[in-house]
Amino acid sequence: MKNLDQLKAVTFDVFGTVVDWRNSIAREMNLIGDKKEFSIDGAEFASAWRSLYQPSMSKVRSGEMPFERLDVLHRRNLDTVLEQYGINQLSELEKVHLNQAWHRLEPWPDVVEGLVRLKERYIIGTLSNGNVSLIVNMAKYSGLPWDVVLGAEIAGHYKPCPEAYHGSAKILDLAPHQCMLVAAHNADLLAASECGFRTAFVARPTEYGPDQTTDLSADHEFDVVASDFVDLAWRLQA
Repeated sequence: MKNLDQLKAVTFDVFGTVVDWRNSIAREMNLIGDKKEFSIDGAEFASAWRSLYQPSMSKVRSGEMPFERLDVLHRRNLDTVLEQYGINQLSELEKVHLNQAWHRLEPWPDVVEGLVRLKERYIIGTLSNGNVSLIVNMAKYSGLPWDVVLGAEIAGHYKPCPEAYHGSAKILDLAPHQCMLVAAHNADLLAASECGFRTAFVARPTEYGPDQTTDLSADHEFDVVASDFVDLAWRLQA
């Protein structure tokens, strides 16, 4: 592990790294299927919905679309997936509630304990593509003790655009090298590293389900590689 004496803030990718979006969305979708009496594989639906996440943000990054909050992109993508599955039994209020399932995601088992330990020594916050209300509501729902919510909506750019990382460090009045990004995704960490951030990889080998083939390990030389958030806190001596 490299010298991290100047580290002041530990920031986190959220979807997949902090919370188990796939099983959380699957649970909500299965409940809706039971209530509305239609058959649905909730995990498959969750993956289909998530598959539109990067393409929708790419349109913003390229300038094809103006910046919009992730809640707006999620809702547009939800309408697409509902149509793909032929699901037309939901009222507008039910669609709004389902779209806000992203506000009710469950953390991985190690997360809260690790964050509490890290918070004793460092500023801890999100560096997420999620909008502020989404991340704040999720924190209330799951007991995530963030000091600050940063990321796309604050910077006006979606990761991995450099502005998302630089803007977050600037808000904290810190230099990039005083900040660390923790993520389960190699590409996110590479982009952060190119912006001067310190980096920590924590694998989430079932984020995309039991047959996941990507991001099973750190494919590059990051500052820290940890097995989970508790291990990360130990390695950072928090």
